[in-house]
Amino acid sequence: MRILRHRREGMMAVDTVVFDVGNVLIRWDPRHLYRKLFDDAAAMERFLSEVCTDAWNLEQDRGRSWEEAIAHLVPRFPAQEALIRAYSERWHEMVPGEVEGSVAILEGLRAAGVPLYAITNFSAEKFAEAQARFAVLRGFRDVVVSAHERLLKPDPAIYRVLLDRNGLEAGRCLFIDDSERNVRGAEAVGMRAHHFRDAPTLAAELRAMGLPLGLPA
Repeated sequence: MRILRHRREGMMAVDTVVFDVGNVLIRWDPRHLYRKLFDDAAAMERFLSEVCTDAWNLEQDRGRSWEEAIAHLVPRFPAQEALIRAYSERWHEMVPGEVEGSVAILEGLRAAGVPLYAITNFSAEKFAEAQARFAVLRGFRDVVVSAHERLLKPDPAIYRVLLDRNGLEAGRCLFIDDSERNVRGAEAVGMRAHHFRDAPTLAAELRAMGLPLGLPA
């Protein structure tokens, strides 16, 4: 299966790789935490769809502080206060570790001298905590964090922040993300893009592009 989108004859060679973070390099899912807090899976799903929703969490990625986020929800759902606060206070339980194989790929690229960058939808507070916990997040040449820029993928403007700030040519950059919408956002500014499914498929695509991985085939 050909995962790299819009490969054409005559396209410039890719020599720079840009990673997403969540569910590409580190695993994230609030259910890792809330399965511990709910006995009933249906009740957990109602809580995540009606109280601590994806849209509510995305506002932290846009730049809202966690203090503000909790203050917004608790008056509306006072009986759920402890569960709401757990979203921030026990956030690390939502992030059980690295995505298998992806970090080895990144380190192989880095060892081969490939310029590495990241663009991530992430709250400012939690990204600082994630960087402290995961060494892999501390070695990029630059990281564009949505909360710092007040921009969210797939807005083309967030990709242009990376390109403009670092003097990068879009067509020489491969962007890797687990979200199809975010992949399309990168393509909209001229970047090459890979919709991440798993590390072996990514490694095969990188090799096909001629990028050195420093890993056994």
